[in-house]
Amino acid sequence: MPVVGGVECRGFRNLIDGHTAIGDGVVIVYGANGAGKTNLLEALYFGLTGRSFRTGNDRDMIRFDESGARVELDLGDGAERLLAAIDRSGERRHLLEGRPLAGVPGERPLVSVFHPDRLQLVKGSPAHRRAHLDRLVGAIWPARADLRSRFGRTLAQRNALVQRIRAGLGSAESLPSWDERLAAEALPLMEARGEAVAALAVPFAEISAGLGLADAEVAYRPRASGGEQELAVELARRRAEELGRAYTSYGPQLDEVEIRLAGRPVRRFGSQGQQRLALLALLFAERAALMEAGRSAPLMLLDDVMSELDPGHRKLLVELLSGGGQAVITATEVEHVPARDAARIEVVAGAITAAPALRAA
Repeated sequence: MPVVGGVECRGFRNLIDGHTAIGDGVVIVYGANGAGKTNLLEALYFGLTGRSFRTGNDRDMIRFDESGARVELDLGDGAERLLAAIDRSGERRHLLEGRPLAGVPGERPLVSVFHPDRLQLVKGSPAHRRAHLDRLVGAIWPARADLRSRFGRTLAQRNALVQRIRAGLGSAESLPSWDERLAAEALPLMEARGEAVAALAVPFAEISAGLGLADAEVAYRPRASGGEQELAVELARRRAEELGRAYTSYGPQLDEVEIRLAGRPVRRFGSQGQQRLALLALLFAERAALMEAGRSAPLMLLDDVMSELDPGHRKLLVELLSGGGQAVITATEVEHVPARDAARIEVVAGAITAAPALRAA
């Protein structure tokens, strides 16, 4: 999987238009608060995924005096260019070498983000964690990348039928066949989720312990159980109840991925600091699981990750990153990231300047 060798921004937030080289390994982006460090991380993410990790309205990425924003990434040695663009009408493009991305895993580098807004992954609703886990499933096992969408389509069709029946516009005689179809799509999704969480369990516990979170664990909590036949039977048993509610109340659409500290859910009982560390441990555990499965390490975008870590934990973080892959870390002071051989990028009022690494003598 090629790394990101450079980024070119046009009309993107406060960043001054131009091209910036991105080094291999650890890259430190430093500068004063409000200079645009996070905007550079967001530009990298937008280039790779075609969306923002900070806002639900992607047009917020467009600079105030511009009609649109675009980001072009050099992949590897620059032989391939990845373009993401959006204008104020909402029209967007995401192209690899001029052709639309087909969404097939492996066409672009994987990316993982630590940012304060992403704490919703730890303390937010189960839907956040389910969607995140399903993306990890597709990254580890590309052949299973469509399990979530296939189940989602079948669930939507069954829910639509349930609503029509409740409104007196359909017959319940067709529900048994939809119960079987939903069960057939649910089982492989549940199995994949369980396997993915099992791959995360050991590295998550180890990394959490290193960061000072004792007895941390991640666990899959499915809301359904059994094989296809058992799932279909349970859906049939709940039929009258579901017709009253007008939606499907049983299946993996209600699963939970639970992160616990000393047996208690961190989303309810963890402090803000513990939730930040749990998110960090989860992202690094995913990185370890991907590499264990023979996949490339994701590009790690770590925003303001060092500010609440002591020197020992900062050093541990850099050691974790030294295992391979590419990471871009923001900090107000370059000294906050104890990686002397890291490439450095300074951001001053949106202006980006690359600087040489501080190599040991």
